[in-house]
Amino acid sequence: MALTNQMRMSGADWGVLLLLSAIWGASFLFIEIAVETTAPFSLVAIRLALAALALWGVLLIRRERLDLPPGAPFAFLILALLTNVVPFILFAYAQREITGSLGAILNATTPIWGVIVAHIALADEKATPAKIAGVILGFGGVAAMIGPDFLSEVGTSVPAQLACLAATLCYALSGVYARRFKPMGVRPISVATGQLSAGALVMIPLVLLFEPPWATPGPSTGAWAALICLALLCTSFAYILYFRLVASAGATNSLLVTFLIPVSAILLGAIFLGERLEPRHVLGLALIAAGLAAIDGRLLRRLRPPAPTEACPES
Repeated sequence: MALTNQMRMSGADWGVLLLLSAIWGASFLFIEIAVETTAPFSLVAIRLALAALALWGVLLIRRERLDLPPGAPFAFLILALLTNVVPFILFAYAQREITGSLGAILNATTPIWGVIVAHIALADEKATPAKIAGVILGFGGVAAMIGPDFLSEVGTSVPAQLACLAATLCYALSGVYARRFKPMGVRPISVATGQLSAGALVMIPLVLLFEPPWATPGPSTGAWAALICLALLCTSFAYILYFRLVASAGATNSLLVTFLIPVSAILLGAIFLGERLEPRHVLGLALIAAGLAAIDGRLLRRLRPPAPTEACPES
């Protein structure tokens, strides 16, 4: 049986990946503002609900319907659990026990899980030596950018670290699971709208149970501004881009955004918050770039000398 061609990324796909990493990198700035006066479950619920309402508004303005082939509502629920609800709850628990640096390192294991899950589940996303080497380089780049401080925590708070790893496994599973929507004829905007709506419907009862509004202080004016940016830019728009990328480039390639998010966050911090860029950041960026080049493969193919051609014997 012939092997299915491996999914590769076009120039447009790389552009979407870079834009998505910048948007999700900016989400750290908004979360830092919002979390000061917003409880964790409430933050997630407000973010998902506002994002879902925004996308329903887009569909209404366009006079388009949500794509709902048979099985789509249940698939939206599963995708919401894997992409938003379960990972967000796990990270909310874990971040009470570990630092953001260690959390970022553990979050960068997402492409590693992605390679494993896609290799098992998808015929056109098999692991290759170049892909494995690229993932290792990318993970090393994230570790270099964070620095050695996280090492002091590795042996402590094991349950919290396992929660982070479980969350990243959910992200990997969601990337593979999202592949099913393209054959169903569900457009990226419908995938994003359905998933965010399902996630909001799951989170609202959790907020009422654990963080009832009548007993929990509400967000400040600045937090509301940050939440709106999180919802509209980092969620509604970002998930349309993400599911477009999954449909075009595949699950494994889409999850590479996890390597680039720390790069965007550090660069945005340097630009807007005056944070200092250090040599380890440059080293990490170089390793991540090398890893992405190895996974893409085109640069390596150009650098490889052409195979010698054998002269044809005269007849």
